Amino acid sequence: MGQTLDQMKMLNQLRKTQKELKNEIVEVEAGDGAVIVQITGEMKVKKVTIDPEKVDFDDIHELERWIENCFRDGYAKAQEIATDKMKPLMAGLGNLGLGM
Repeated sequence: MGQTLDQMKMLNQLRKTQKELKNEIVEVEAGDGAVIVQITGEMKVKKVTIDPEKVDFDDIHELERWIENCFRDGYAKAQEIATDKMKPLMAGLGNLGLGM
């Protein structure tokens, strides 16, 4: 199946944008910095930090809520970044007969 020059350009741009998403880092925190989570634009967890000085280990449920909130908010922000970067490309691919 032959590809037109426009199709190849769009596919190359799509690949480049996917690589850029690897370098996009979303950082969210909860509990006034007790929990910090970093998530890439590819929706992968990069780092989780818990500050033991800010955590009441007698209230583990609070820590669990903070962790849940960080992941929920972090994934939402990372998804938003990915969508914003990919939307113009996906529209272009659709115009070339390659989109969904």
